[in-house]
Amino acid sequence: MAAEENEALNDLIEVCRAAPASDALYRSLIRAARETADQAAALDFFCAGPPKNGALSAPVKSLVSRLLLETDRGEGALAWAAGDSNDEKLDRVRALIALGRLGDAVETYRPLVAEDAALRDAAIDARLAAAPAKTRGATIVDLTGRPIGDQPGDEPVFAPLAVRDRIRFSDVGGLDDVKAQISRKIILPFQKPSLFQRFRKKSGGGVLMYGPPGCGKTMLARATAGECGAKFVNVEIPDVLDMYIGESEKRLAAIFREARQQAPAVLFFDELEALAARRRFGESSTGAAMVSTFLAEMDGFGSVNEGVLILAATNVPWAIDSAFRRHGRFDRFIFVPPPDAPARREILARLLAERPQSPTLDLDMIARQTSGFSGADLASLVEEACDLAIEESLSGSVAPISPTHFAEALKTVKATTIEWLTSARNYAKYANQGGLYDDVVAFLDRHAK
Repeated sequence: MAAEENEALNDLIEVCRAAPASDALYRSLIRAARETADQAAALDFFCAGPPKNGALSAPVKSLVSRLLLETDRGEGALAWAAGDSNDEKLDRVRALIALGRLGDAVETYRPLVAEDAALRDAAIDARLAAAPAKTRGATIVDLTGRPIGDQPGDEPVFAPLAVRDRIRFSDVGGLDDVKAQISRKIILPFQKPSLFQRFRKKSGGGVLMYGPPGCGKTMLARATAGECGAKFVNVEIPDVLDMYIGESEKRLAAIFREARQQAPAVLFFDELEALAARRRFGESSTGAAMVSTFLAEMDGFGSVNEGVLILAATNVPWAIDSAFRRHGRFDRFIFVPPPDAPARREILARLLAERPQSPTLDLDMIARQTSGFSGADLASLVEEACDLAIEESLSGSVAPISPTHFAEALKTVKATTIEWLTSARNYAKYANQGGLYDDVVAFLDRHAK
């Protein structure tokens, strides 16, 4: 009887190998493999990966993946769980756990359950809860973009993240006043440490950039790192936040610990309000714990952050916990306003470079017409004008971007900073303790005139 079963199984394998892939055939082979004592031939066939001669449905691929997992063939199971369906993603998580790749498993599982909580699996939760906290996060890189920790025996705390091309202040249009402040308060202490030491001034500390969205805060942070010649740690919110209680605080502490080891370094936190929002005790103990950890890492007992600059950006400075404004923390607030007319002209010229333009295009006039536009708004305006020029070019020769195209684009693209400036005006009027929003008041006064 066993010989007949093996022969039938081998026949099914040959049919599956020769014929176009079929859900029915593969289901039959899976059933036969489960019912046969000697599964080796079927498992070896499955471990070769999904068929090239046809497409199988996600449920069938999931059945194969789970069969391979049950028989301790993790690599084979992973090959069958490469699809985009939720079942296949869960199977991929299980295969990664079986292979001991817990960090990759967390990377796949977290966004999946964040999108649909019904997909949570108690067995997976239990296994990942035992994973070390240092499974993923930011990495410190040198100015060549190489992750620190590439040398033998120097194991980085975190897995490498993608690093974008480094830029300098010359790559950022306008914002000359802001660049001057950053140069004086941030860059010079890194470039001339001996001079600052004579005045008992240390490099590092905290600087918070705030202003309307789309005005260049993140780009300025990247340019600051390029100007400093320091290592740059781009800390994104998902690098810190974790679904398990206490893990987020551990990740944040680990980021600071590695930055201290690699000083001089720049730590950049974008969308800071997600980690440093005002504490309302009794409502969210988790949020309060994160803020307390952040404060302790910035200047708490036993924390020596000399040579570590904590650079952050936010669109809602009024949402940041007031404890961060104490001296030694984010004691330097820099307002990044919407670009003025000369800056808008410079940004427009950069955005239009190497695009066909009409000789009648007057960038000075467009700059005057776009008061209140952020850099992102200007990019959207140029893209809209470009789309209109392409549409006109479809009927004949290439139509360069003209004043007419910009006039039409201005009918649909509007400044997005107005809402922020309205909110900022209210905070500047009623909650300007210590002159925190004096720069905003000055900007609004100039703009009103």
